[in-house]
Amino acid sequence: MLDIRPRVKTSTLCALSASIALALGPGVASAQAPRPRLQSELSTAATPITLSEAVSRALERNPSFATARQEILRTEALLREVEATWLPTLSGNGVYTHLDTARVVNNVVEVPANGLNANLLLTVPLVMPRQWANHSEASANVRVQRASSEEVRRQVALSTGRAYLAVYAQKLVVEVDERARDTAKKHYDYAHQRYSGGVGTSLDEVRAAQEVAGDEALVQQAYSALATAEEALGVLVGADGPLDTAEEPALAAPPTLAAGLEDAEHRTDVLAYDLKRKAAERVTHHDYTDYLPYLVGTAQPFYQTPVLPTVPETGYQMELILTLPLYDGGLRYGQARERDALAAEARIAFDGQLRQARSDVRAAFEALVRADEALKASRDGSHLADRALELANLAYTAGATSDLEVIDAERVARDAETQAEIAADAARQARLNLLSATNHFP
Repeated sequence: MLDIRPRVKTSTLCALSASIALALGPGVASAQAPRPRLQSELSTAATPITLSEAVSRALERNPSFATARQEILRTEALLREVEATWLPTLSGNGVYTHLDTARVVNNVVEVPANGLNANLLLTVPLVMPRQWANHSEASANVRVQRASSEEVRRQVALSTGRAYLAVYAQKLVVEVDERARDTAKKHYDYAHQRYSGGVGTSLDEVRAAQEVAGDEALVQQAYSALATAEEALGVLVGADGPLDTAEEPALAAPPTLAAGLEDAEHRTDVLAYDLKRKAAERVTHHDYTDYLPYLVGTAQPFYQTPVLPTVPETGYQMELILTLPLYDGGLRYGQARERDALAAEARIAFDGQLRQARSDVRAAFEALVRADEALKASRDGSHLADRALELANLAYTAGATSDLEVIDAERVARDAETQAEIAADAARQARLNLLSATNHFP
């Protein structure tokens, strides 16, 4: 791992170390002592949670998934609206008419000055091919939205799993930095003891104290990153505060490459695109309904007062209305071309998403294999760096080497252990990605 701390020239470092030594002398130990993390003062305590609980709560509270569920309800409402276009309707009407004077012909009142007419109108669609096709297409859209909601569910679960692993990994980085700081503190204590006994030098003591201060800064930075990761997990889960990991995340064993490629065809995003393709093709198959006639029946009972010469007090009328669309200026031809284009786009999108899903599986499988190999090599390197630090301390205690070798060994051991934890996190993340890519998570 790259060391991104600022570099200082050797001459400047020596002059600074000498100045610190002259100013502080033996009292440098208390000035450089690491301070413990004050959780209650720095931030709100994070609530522990397991991985399964985090995913479950995220699927219940996460805004993205909640919005997806509302979209299902919206498409179901649209389906109900389309269904209403070919179901019977009943409406009531009332008309009160007042004229300036009654209309009289040959001393006979033809139209009274005041009249009231009330009726009920029942409309029954009998043959509605286009409306029936629209209902079928709206039903397909509901299935598409449900599949899309399942894809949102998978993405929310994946994001939650990644955030959970990030918190767990950052906690391990904190432990590594704290161990490195404690190791540097022990070296400082020994250097201070030697200097106080007249054996060591002030330069050795200041170098050791400087290493303690640098490691303490890394510890505080690690805690800051941990707090950020805990807050991110809390947001994904829908909590009002940060969340901590309650246990080591346990992930299922990933499938083989052949099984994963087969499972990719059943992944939620692929299924959603497949349903979109089928829905678009269904629309094109319904083009013929635009040219079919439709038949509507009406029934209208009424009440009239006062009675008119042509309208009795009560009665009813019934009608059958047949409509045959003949010419619409080319609207239906344009709609058919539009539907064909949308169906072609849906087929292209489905093919592309299926290729992407298979590519995700192959890439995730390769990443998992490489991550496991990198983890093994990083852990081997960490063990060797720890052994090198032990040897450097023994040589320094025996007077066979200077403190510079010890400080370098401490930094290498810290960086190697940090790299091992980063590699372990990469391996866990790769396993999670493969499980998600093969539709095995959540």
